[in-house]
Amino acid sequence: MHYTTSEAENQREEACQMIRESIDQFAAVHIKPFIRAWDDSQHFPVEVFRKLGELGLMGMLVPEAYGGAGLGYKEYVSAIVALSKVDPSIGLSMAAHNSLCTNHILMFGNEEQKQKYLPKLASGNWIGAWGLTEPNTGSDAGNMRTVAVRDGDDWIINGSKNFITNGKSGDVAVLITRTGEPGDKHGATAFIIEQGTAGFSSGRKEDKLGMRASETVELIFEDCRISDRQRLGDIGDGFIQSLKILDGGRISIAALGVGTAQGAYEAALQYAKQREQFGKSIASFQGIQFKLADMYTDIQASSLLTYHAAELKDKGEKVTLPSAVAKYHSSETAVRVANEAVQIFGGYGFTKDYPVEKFYRDSKLCTIGEGTSEIQKVVISKEILGK
Repeated sequence: MHYTTSEAENQREEACQMIRESIDQFAAVHIKPFIRAWDDSQHFPVEVFRKLGELGLMGMLVPEAYGGAGLGYKEYVSAIVALSKVDPSIGLSMAAHNSLCTNHILMFGNEEQKQKYLPKLASGNWIGAWGLTEPNTGSDAGNMRTVAVRDGDDWIINGSKNFITNGKSGDVAVLITRTGEPGDKHGATAFIIEQGTAGFSSGRKEDKLGMRASETVELIFEDCRISDRQRLGDIGDGFIQSLKILDGGRISIAALGVGTAQGAYEAALQYAKQREQFGKSIASFQGIQFKLADMYTDIQASSLLTYHAAELKDKGEKVTLPSAVAKYHSSETAVRVANEAVQIFGGYGFTKDYPVEKFYRDSKLCTIGEGTSEIQKVVISKEILGK
């Protein structure tokens, strides 16, 4: 069936609206009642992600031929925003599974690897992790110390990764290792490693400020032997692959920022209408009105930037610059909006009985994960200066 451009756009917008509505209904039953308990105990609700898989949300970008939903980044952004405005932790883990682990295998895996892993990941039966960051090399990924050494038809891996989302409960991880000299952008190689592989274990779980229902752990490799069949793409291409994955991943974090800000804003708006001081709602005071106006305007700008990056990604265009811009703007917006939401709530905003203190804590991760705000400015300046 052939659609005109406007018909196709309408079809996609209807799909996005259906995704938002289904997530709202799902979240009301499976997420909202448990947010406080998960946050307090740092519980990672694996069962929720299995159910998200049944809804088609764990393989949104995966073609139907591999068991995925076969959707684009516009629909994917809609899903992350809808999840994150309820609980950013769930949005974060869903995003890491989709855009990092699953997408890396989709983009750079061979046919055998795609057939083996994508249906399991897209269904939510398996949860995916992605390992790039190390204890001593955060943004300086080119000097990673996790090393893979060739041994016949196998590779032996030693080292560790940290701050890995879904790292303990994940069934499979895409791992970036050094196979050449430090600092050489052709000195890294990617591998697929299954949980339970000898020599591969997960270390301590980070006790975090926010995003506490999203699991963040250390991955440890001690003489971990894997077959060359687990290698993703060519030897030496791991770092180049990672940069391409991060371009798309930054759209995910941009969407996470939009959703986090939206959740904080909606809570503050509702509270401002209900809370009375001096005989009238605080929403009638210009000081509050101006805060809400700034919050709304920032969210609109972040949303437009994020959907613009998603649209370019769907068209197959290079998104290094637009994804960095969207990620930078929306993550900083999330922090500003959550901060103002706490201020609107006053003393109640400082308590766990109201939702905005959690949005406030969760928002900070957006300015750090998948490239700090400072790294985004490095990327943006390089792109606009043509370096």
